[in-house]
Amino acid sequence: MTNQERLLMEIKGITLTTDEIAVYLQENGLDPNTQYDASNKATTRMIYETALSILESIANQPQLMKNYTSDDQTVSQFHENLTARIDQLEDKIRKMKIEEDKAANQNGSFFMLFNQ
Repeated sequence: MTNQERLLMEIKGITLTTDEIAVYLQENGLDPNTQYDASNKATTRMIYETALSILESIANQPQLMKNYTSDDQTVSQFHENLTARIDQLEDKIRKMKIEEDKAANQNGSFFMLFNQ
């Protein structure tokens, strides 16, 4: 599985061209054709960051911020649901960065300076 295929798993239902996907991946430091390594937490985080970039791009399109009806089902509050997913991804990425920092600094010590 390539990085591009892994990203497509994350953004199911969003239609982008191969070139657009490649640009998003490259902007986040990933080669679309490189094999995805699930054990590499940094790569996984970059995939999530790429998905976040794509969702933020969609959120910047005001013509999409309406209610949709498909086969007697209404998808309402598209923008609110999109914003909630963006917030979830941001939280997940933030937690992954913290875990990466803890792994890099295994003794878990930190320094705090107080000015009083």
